[in-house]
Amino acid sequence: MDVLSDVIAVMRTGAPRSARVERHAPWGRRFRHAPGTAGFEVALAGSYWLLPREGDPIAVGAGDVLFFPHGGEYGLADAPLTPLADIPFPGVDEDDPDRPSATGPPSAVVLCGAYQLDADRGHPLLDDLPGIVHLPARVGRQSCLRAAVDLLGSELQEPGPGAGAVVPSLLDTLLVYILRTWLDEQPACGGTGGWATALADPAVRAALDAVHSDPARPWTVAELADRAGLSRAAFARRFNALVGRPPLAYLTWWRLTTAARLLCESDAPLGTVAEQVGYSSEYAFANAFKRAFAVAPGRYRRMR
Repeated sequence: MDVLSDVIAVMRTGAPRSARVERHAPWGRRFRHAPGTAGFEVALAGSYWLLPREGDPIAVGAGDVLFFPHGGEYGLADAPLTPLADIPFPGVDEDDPDRPSATGPPSAVVLCGAYQLDADRGHPLLDDLPGIVHLPARVGRQSCLRAAVDLLGSELQEPGPGAGAVVPSLLDTLLVYILRTWLDEQPACGGTGGWATALADPAVRAALDAVHSDPARPWTVAELADRAGLSRAAFARRFNALVGRPPLAYLTWWRLTTAARLLCESDAPLGTVAEQVGYSSEYAFANAFKRAFAVAPGRYRRMR
């Protein structure tokens, strides 16, 4: 597993939701995503406006992608001054029952939906994302993102046999390409820190991929420095500056985060989970887990 794949596998929980919606002017929607929900909108046709809770309206055109990684409140409307109706979730109950049936072509056609995220297993990569990620359509750019959007849009418009399996996979694919596109479009930060910089740094990326590919291995700073092609001291300084914690501290955090996922998704004995994440004894694992999550692993499993 690479870092981005692991981040998505660990933080996602439950089934993502999605819909293809046609909106007829005048229309205005206010969405309030609860914490732990990441929303998205993709403009398939037409244009409209994003109305942040704070800041100026943002024009959205066909092909643009919006991502709201931290949930929160925002508005969407055909025009900045259109009144907003409260909607619990994009695509659900968007038609006002007191409004006559819409006629004529829609002013906007969108893909919208949300991912459920586990706050206990959040990755700092997501913390680095702004409250609103706006990826404008650009000719010749983001071809993989565009392909995922096209496939998802077609499947939602005309579901075929196996849609129940295809749509969740396409939603996960869309999330990967949204995050990848945002990371790729960040300017070089000159080593000032942040996950966009960390993943763009070949040395730090090599060490991160090593940890994520085999978290149970008893890594040392020297071994990770060797993977990075740096001296031990230079590697430790660079890793800490970009990732925000020392290499072995990140390794411990990732092991326990992985353990939390295994506890939720399997009924493997605690000793087996401990071994899979690099602990030689169930006792050592239980103590480390309780320090990180303030609850013993067995109780954490029952609570979840």
